[in-house]
Amino acid sequence: MIKLNILNMKNFLQTVNACCGAVNLLYPDGKKEDINKHYGIQNQLLQKYRENKNCLLLSLDIPTPKDYMSIVSYYAGDC
Repeated sequence: MIKLNILNMKNFLQTVNACCGAVNLLYPDGKKEDINKHYGIQNQLLQKYRENKNCLLLSLDIPTPKDYMSIVSYYAGDC
């Protein structure tokens, strides 16, 4: 599990959609939801991001190591 404070949602979602496996969004109640190429969920996240003044804290579970490293590398370069 990784917690990220997303400051650039457009680039974050592009990175997520380039992943080959699941990118699971973790909810406080324990529910998981794959956001990779699930545009309805992504639009909801984008709306929350905008409502929160272009900032959104997300908890993610990324089971594929290559995808995990891709998102961590994106995040490290975006901060």
